[in-house]
Amino acid sequence: MPALVWLLLLLCPAALAAQGMPPYLPINPVATSRSGLGFEPYRDPAPGWVVALGVDYASTIEYNQLTRGTYFLDAELLRVAVRASRDLDRRTFLLADADLRGAYNGFLDGFLEWYHGLLGIEIPERERRPKDEFLYAVAPPPGLALRPEPSDLFLGDVRLGLGRRWSPHFQTVAAVTLPTATGPDGYGRGVVSLGLLNTARFGLGGRLVYEGSLSAGYTARHGGLAPWQRRWMVAGSSGLRLGIWGRQSLYGNLFYHAPYYEDTGLPGLDRREVSFDFGWLLSRGPGAEWRVGMTEDLEPGGPAIDLVFRVGASF
Repeated sequence: MPALVWLLLLLCPAALAAQGMPPYLPINPVATSRSGLGFEPYRDPAPGWVVALGVDYASTIEYNQLTRGTYFLDAELLRVAVRASRDLDRRTFLLADADLRGAYNGFLDGFLEWYHGLLGIEIPERERRPKDEFLYAVAPPPGLALRPEPSDLFLGDVRLGLGRRWSPHFQTVAAVTLPTATGPDGYGRGVVSLGLLNTARFGLGGRLVYEGSLSAGYTARHGGLAPWQRRWMVAGSSGLRLGIWGRQSLYGNLFYHAPYYEDTGLPGLDRREVSFDFGWLLSRGPGAEWRVGMTEDLEPGGPAIDLVFRVGASF
């Protein structure tokens, strides 16, 4: 199924010009089940509807086995996201995000061992687990609180937003995420969550553009991990996009999210997330763009995903 989705995306026509970077949302279920915060790029005024399609496919390994508890996440994760937005006037716009998700045994473990070996990166957690075998379990003291099963395609939480451009450089989006996820417990929030996402974008001369964000949100506690869940959260990002040749650009975006949980005693839950999203963009005239990218976890032991492959288009 994932291969078919990727093929359909690559065959889609694209048409939207974006001068900044692509959006970014965490894909780890322990993060997506708590927070709706991510990087929301500055949106230029545009006539009619603007629609974007993105596919993220991630491999993750978390192996926290401590005397106080355990947290395991050995899975491959799929997200097929659709975003639509429309201007109400020159300053105000609406947006809506919906996605399909999946959680699988996977097939990438052997490739990732080779890839990280090529880069000289050691990930001993992978050596402790069988190849391409699913495990997602969270057991802070006093015992098992969550044990989701793998699942094929299911609906994620839907996010709706109202945006305001304060100037050609600053934007705010007030967003609400609805508990529409249809997957097993542990993949969705189960409650309404709120977010306020602020973005700034500046040209730095030549073909270099800076884009950064600062966001805050609230999600009520819910489910088996409620005693350890944080309700108030913050996130931020800082990145650059550089035009390199013709309509081609490279981008890099550093994303930070404050801890999603507290006092579990498990580093994979209690620590912050720090991820680096990077890749290549191709604009095809006014309003057309393709992107191919990856996301890497910069701080092992936190909830960021080990490796995410990303493909997207806007039209």
